[in-house]
Amino acid sequence: MLAKLRIGITAKLFAAIFSTCMLVLITMHWGVRLSFEHGFIDYIKKGNEQRLVMLSDALSDQYEQHGNWDFLRQNNKLVFQILHSLEQNPDSSSQLPPHGWRTQFWVIDQQYHVMIGPRGPVPPEGSRRNITTSSGRIVGWVIGSPPERLTRSADINFDQQQKRTSWIIVGLTMLLAALVTWLMSRGLLAPVKRLVEGTHHLAAGDFTSRVEANSRDELGRLAQDFNRLASTLEKNESMRRAFMADISHELRTPLAILRGELEAIQDGVRKLTPESIISLQGEVSTLTKLVDDVHQLSLSDEGALAYRKSNTDLVPLLELVASNFTGRYQSRGLRLDLKLPEQAPLFGDPDRLMQLFTNLMENSLRYTDAGGGLTVTVESHPEQQIIYFDDTSPGITDEQRQQIFERFYRAESSRNRASGGSGLGLAICQNIVEAHDGTIVADHSDAGGLKITVHLPCKTN
Repeated sequence: MLAKLRIGITAKLFAAIFSTCMLVLITMHWGVRLSFEHGFIDYIKKGNEQRLVMLSDALSDQYEQHGNWDFLRQNNKLVFQILHSLEQNPDSSSQLPPHGWRTQFWVIDQQYHVMIGPRGPVPPEGSRRNITTSSGRIVGWVIGSPPERLTRSADINFDQQQKRTSWIIVGLTMLLAALVTWLMSRGLLAPVKRLVEGTHHLAAGDFTSRVEANSRDELGRLAQDFNRLASTLEKNESMRRAFMADISHELRTPLAILRGELEAIQDGVRKLTPESIISLQGEVSTLTKLVDDVHQLSLSDEGALAYRKSNTDLVPLLELVASNFTGRYQSRGLRLDLKLPEQAPLFGDPDRLMQLFTNLMENSLRYTDAGGGLTVTVESHPEQQIIYFDDTSPGITDEQRQQIFERFYRAESSRNRASGGSGLGLAICQNIVEAHDGTIVADHSDAGGLKITVHLPCKTN
């Protein structure tokens, strides 16, 4: 089975440019040829007309000397002597084109008898010049045939030489145009080929593929966009792999604990008591919380979380969330202080904002040492609302501060789930803040712990 011939874009571009060059070149060639031929014939015609005028004047002088045409009848030699003297005359040669006559001519008397000229009828459409005496009487005519085509061998040879030269120039120009067009097409399509090759690598899963972007035109910008796309895909692939590894790691430990305790109860090593049931319920709760956090994070990443924004006030939302945490903070020997203005208007989703505040307070509750506490401060501005979550020790390092919003990251080195949670709360917080066109940053607290600052644009309808 014969494979179909595939013509690449380089060949197509070469064919398009080269065919255009050939069309222009051939058109110019034929235009120049037609212009040359018509101009050459006009040049010959003009020279012959000038010679007819000068010959008629010379014959008028000869007629004045002899008084009749007997001296000229069938005397071709005399006529050509006169023509030769005209060509050699310095006063006339400067006005005449060289190379002599290129058409036939006739000399006829006043009775229309041919005295000099070839046999055959005199062409009625030929150029006619009167032979006039000094008294103004017409005694004859000089008639030349119209030069509609080249008849002289020298003129024909000259025309053929010019034609051969022009075709040689056309051939050399075609070769030069082909070479320049080929180099141009390869140069223009080199960035496209690099993009095609990079796209193939990208489609095959090689997200490290990059293309050279050294031009400032549209192809250069396209190459830059390709590199940004490849970089984004590489980052997303790395995050996906890390995400899957983290999920498997997070699920493995509680499942292993559940399996161990159930096998111990099944083997009779451990009795089924209320305490063992509470332990099993704790591991199930940990798994449930982890699955819920993963689900919430996936929804927020995809933008699938339903945001029902309306004019709301942050003050009652913070007070409501804080009231739910007051008992838990007191049970761990922590204080929870609120420094709120009378109101902090904002256009946002109250439910998602409460989820944001809940996650931040939960994070502080898990990581803050006993005897410390959390201070929540709101600064209300016309353009934005700024919320500070400022807790006490332990603090975090600069490296931890850069990674604290990453998925499954815990600043607590032991990764104890009793205190560290699932490691998804702050990642969900970042998505909620960004959905409200705000920013969230982590910094060192003056109280020795972690300071999280949330900036929310103050938009209202």
